[in-house]
Amino acid sequence: MAPDPSGTPRAATVLVASNRGPVSYTLGDDGELTSRRGGGGLVSGLSAIGSGADTLWVCSALGEGDREAVRRGVGEPGVLMLAIDEETHTAAYNGIANSVLWFIHHLLYQTPLEPVFDDGFRRRWEAYERYNASFARALADRAATGAAVLVQDYHLALVPGLLRQLRPDLRIGHFSHTPWAPVDYFRLLPDDIAAQLLRGLLGADRTCFLTRRWADAFGECAVRILGPDALAGTRIGVHGLGADAAFLKERAHRPDVAERMAALREQIGPDRKTIVRVDRTELSKNIVRGLLAYRQLLRTRPEWRERVVHLAFAYPSRQDLAVYRDYTAEVARLAGEVNDEFGTDGWTPVVLHVRDDFARSLAAYRLADVALVNPIRDGMNLVAKEIPVVSDAGCALVLSREAGAHEELGEYAITVNPYDVTGTADALHTALTMPEAERTRRTGELARAATALPPSRWFLDQLEALRA
Repeated sequence: MAPDPSGTPRAATVLVASNRGPVSYTLGDDGELTSRRGGGGLVSGLSAIGSGADTLWVCSALGEGDREAVRRGVGEPGVLMLAIDEETHTAAYNGIANSVLWFIHHLLYQTPLEPVFDDGFRRRWEAYERYNASFARALADRAATGAAVLVQDYHLALVPGLLRQLRPDLRIGHFSHTPWAPVDYFRLLPDDIAAQLLRGLLGADRTCFLTRRWADAFGECAVRILGPDALAGTRIGVHGLGADAAFLKERAHRPDVAERMAALREQIGPDRKTIVRVDRTELSKNIVRGLLAYRQLLRTRPEWRERVVHLAFAYPSRQDLAVYRDYTAEVARLAGEVNDEFGTDGWTPVVLHVRDDFARSLAAYRLADVALVNPIRDGMNLVAKEIPVVSDAGCALVLSREAGAHEELGEYAITVNPYDVTGTADALHTALTMPEAERTRRTGELARAATALPPSRWFLDQLEALRA
């Protein structure tokens, strides 16, 4: 945010709010702070606005490095990092956002045992309210009259309503990057909490989603829980985030990617097809059933033994939560079990990598004959869009009908029910045996659909619609 001649920061005309910001800091043993710039659609979008705009990104300090940067007054122009106390952030982020709201929208609860909304939940919910209130106050203090504010995701679901009370002059948008739960599942939440979440989002002028399916689910929840006039003051928008083709194609042909490709080819071996998946070990990504389907393929169609390799990149996620640690361990255990059952001296059926390496992911994209994207439920899933853009020889996409990307890509993919292991194994066989001309045709169609709304345009479309 640029200063005026007196040195005081000018009020911003475009503001973005998100849990994670565009920059993070690491505190070294010598006390030195190192910054790292992030990427993604919002960063690209703010760049697309141009340097003449007064923009501000409000985010949370996520670790000790970030908190130390705030204490020292270290930062970047256009970024306001909030030093919310660690206890409040942990309770709001892990205790509510990732352990309740994520589970609700991705339908992850084992309902005979969970959820349990007790006094501990209520204390964590109070922290979530404080966390959202901190963002609302910061935005209200820094926004120019009539400014556009774009609030991001389920971490900040209460912000639009709180901000509307503080600054009724603002144009407020909220974007949900997750699915939205169907009304009967959303009603697992206590009635007052469900209503509070809906009213929070309905404080926005525009409440936006990645697909029409998620938008319709939100609308049904609002009407069924709050009444027939619930949507009167809010417009619901749909903006399907696409892949950044120019960046991906350039980045995928740098020397470090070529080095990773050579290493992967050595692991795969000559004249073998590849089934590629690249995911975080997020419960909703369904990695375990993907491995079970691959094992089923090798058991029932022995002709594929020693002729195919499953490149499974499963990067650890949310390891501070026990259920995620257990899931990550199960992925590794099952991959080892498949290798023990079928592996030979010259063939490793599953090549599992668990250390996050973007260059290696791009190398796998280029080598993919088949892409396996089988989430239980996903707001969009950019991997499904990125692999067809990058794949060297074209790839067949095996895609869950529960991925948001299926709305745009399903016509050219092989659709699977993510719970059906046998059906997924059959789909893998179909993908592996797809004629080259058909695979090439489908890859071209997938790439065109996947890049229809690139990140910078995705952001600007939301901003223009909000200002209209």
